[in-house]
Amino acid sequence: MTTKNTWYVYLLRCNDNSLYAGITTNIERRLHQHNHTKLGAKYTRAKRPVTLVFIESTADKSTASKREYQLKKLTKIKKEQLVSTYLSQQSDINSAT
Repeated sequence: MTTKNTWYVYLLRCNDNSLYAGITTNIERRLHQHNHTKLGAKYTRAKRPVTLVFIESTADKSTASKREYQLKKLTKIKKEQLVSTYLSQQSDINSAT
């Protein structure tokens, strides 16, 4: 899933049902940091555990940062629709294999 030159934009669902957007080159490491270390964002440290609910790959850091900004500007309803669509697609992919 993680490739060295690929950047990822992700959404996490916090234990209070809020959504947090971020970027990384290593999803597994970043999720661990959010849940278990002080390297996780201050926002998520107070709202553990967090779960990954959306991921999108991009070609570079600049594109990832721009997409993260777009996601952060979405309303909660639009973010929830994005998450719902993503999870539905993942479910379809998993059931097809």
